[in-house]
Amino acid sequence: MNKQIIAAALALPLALSSAFAQEAQGPSVKISGFGTGALTWTNTDQAEFSRPNQASGVKKSPRTGVDSNLGLQADIGVNSWLSFTAQGLVRRDAEEEYGAELGWAFAKAKINDQFSVRVGRIGLPAFMISDYRNVGYANNFLRPPVEMYSQVPFNSLDGIDATWQHSFGDTTLTGQLAFGGAEAPITGDLTARGKKMSAVNVVAEHGPFTARLGRVDATVSIYGNGPSNVRLGTLLTGLRTFGTALRAPQLTEMANQLAADEKKASFTSVGLGMDWNDIVVQTEFAKRKVDAYVNDTSSWYVMGGYRIGKFLPYVIQSKVKIDGTVANVVPATCPVASPAVCGQLAALRAGANALPYTGVGQGESSTTSIGMRWDFYRSLALKAQIDRVKPAVGSGLLLNAAPGFNKDVTVGAVAIDFVF
Repeated sequence: MNKQIIAAALALPLALSSAFAQEAQGPSVKISGFGTGALTWTNTDQAEFSRPNQASGVKKSPRTGVDSNLGLQADIGVNSWLSFTAQGLVRRDAEEEYGAELGWAFAKAKINDQFSVRVGRIGLPAFMISDYRNVGYANNFLRPPVEMYSQVPFNSLDGIDATWQHSFGDTTLTGQLAFGGAEAPITGDLTARGKKMSAVNVVAEHGPFTARLGRVDATVSIYGNGPSNVRLGTLLTGLRTFGTALRAPQLTEMANQLAADEKKASFTSVGLGMDWNDIVVQTEFAKRKVDAYVNDTSSWYVMGGYRIGKFLPYVIQSKVKIDGTVANVVPATCPVASPAVCGQLAALRAGANALPYTGVGQGESSTTSIGMRWDFYRSLALKAQIDRVKPAVGSGLLLNAAPGFNKDVTVGAVAIDFVF
């Protein structure tokens, strides 16, 4: 979306707020915002640490772009049953520079005290903290665990959802059903597109305890005109050519799977949370399945902390692993005696294994984190976090790694979160 249009959209709520303030009658307007100012660094220059969907990350030299953002939200209440909400976010994502994006833009109709419907761009309820994953102040940790939150590229959905909420004694049950489509840049020149998307989200809250179950289904495509897509196209052509010439149907099948064109995908997750007697616990477990050469994965994290006045020290353990083995791989042995053919086949094997989340072991990683949150002033929180990232095979989830890199990486970060 054109950045000038987004900037104008972000400024519009402020103008509306000023205009409505001068009227005795009219819609109610609420302007709010959030942000994080952070500095992040690592102990290596051989690979880059990043958040999901970022084009580049950070090495030894401290950078602000990994964990910093700024958001602005406008809520306009027309009457007791109709309202409009828009939320814009500025951050570094799949481009090298900071960019603005329209995260939410929906109309909400409150049918009754228990049932409501929204139409427009809404948050995709794939995770336990989907609606506030970018609001640092609302989360105890400095950033959501990458091993879990890198498994779905979409943050929002363009479509419709319905939410039902009812209390059963001391327990509140919320159910959400959403339908639509989405697009998300995943690198500087590749974009993921989700069609026929459906999401189910069920949350139960009882005192200090929260339990959640969610499921997202979609058909997913990857497209783009940049170098990454050109390399993929060359790889697919080579696989199909060799599949025919060598009478190796597994190569043709591999090409068909690597061509990520409307392939069925699902993401199922459960979550539990507790904030009781200063003890804070949060955990999620998820399964991703894709009918393509993208690896199926299992991911999880456990966070535990203990609140001491305005301080909250915490620890996190997170992991993502590939389920099973990759069924279709370029053969390790060359079926013919031609050195030229064997050399080209070896190049195809290297190209396939270099694709994100497709090579054997690529994308597997675990992280141990320790951190501290200090609510030092109203609506302000200071956080510090140290992560020990451990790629299982290759470079794991790290970006732009040097050839053969497979070392543990220490990541440090300090941040100030705020809301207004």
